[in-house]
Amino acid sequence: MSKNFLTRGHSRALTRHHKLAAAGVAALGAAAIGLSAVPSDASTTTTTEPAAAPTAKVAYSTEQIEGVKADVTDQLAGASLKAEQIAARKQAAAEAAAEKRAAAAAAKAEAEARAEKARQAEEAASRAAERDEVKKAAPKSAPRSYGNNLDGWIRESLAILKKHGIPGSYEGIHRNIMRESSGNPKAINLWDINAQNGIPSKGLLQVIPPTFEAYHVPGTPKNIWDPVANITAACNYAADKYGTMDNVDSAY
Repeated sequence: MSKNFLTRGHSRALTRHHKLAAAGVAALGAAAIGLSAVPSDASTTTTTEPAAAPTAKVAYSTEQIEGVKADVTDQLAGASLKAEQIAARKQAAAEAAAEKRAAAAAAKAEAEARAEKARQAEEAASRAAERDEVKKAAPKSAPRSYGNNLDGWIRESLAILKKHGIPGSYEGIHRNIMRESSGNPKAINLWDINAQNGIPSKGLLQVIPPTFEAYHVPGTPKNIWDPVANITAACNYAADKYGTMDNVDSAY
């Protein structure tokens, strides 16, 4: 028998031996597992290492994140829209209030204008009525027979002065008229002390308004520029202060 033959036979013998040993070990292992799985009433318990807990799988989805983002975006957009609506309502309310105030002011101004116009019309009507009453009550006077010139004015004034017992002569009146105004019934002094005091002398005999009012003679117009009224009032004043206009030879 050759060496190679022995070697090959030995290898096959070992292989079978190893197979039998492995089978025995496997059988013993299975029995041990069976004993540990179903424990008996004996005090000794065979245990094995606990199996590792299964790892839970975490599901990840971009749809959920996108949904949350969409919800947040929608909420922000809704809040912004609501704020804009509130601001718009406030602006509209402010504009409406301003328009209401403007309309009220315009209505008030219009009402005041109407009231003022009515008041003026009422006053005008009242003045017209008063003039009518005066005209009705005043006696009818004969038309003037004097000329509308310096000579006629002096002569008419003399007739009124005589009627009221106020002294004066044609010469005295004419002389003082020529010195005071040169015969201009619209003459006015704008430089003397009376003018500086705001009461300038006016008319043929340069009478100041307070003197004209105080010495106005009834039967003549209450108008300082009226020639006859101016002469008559001045002569009445001169009679009171100097006895007569004839005694006046300078400013009086």
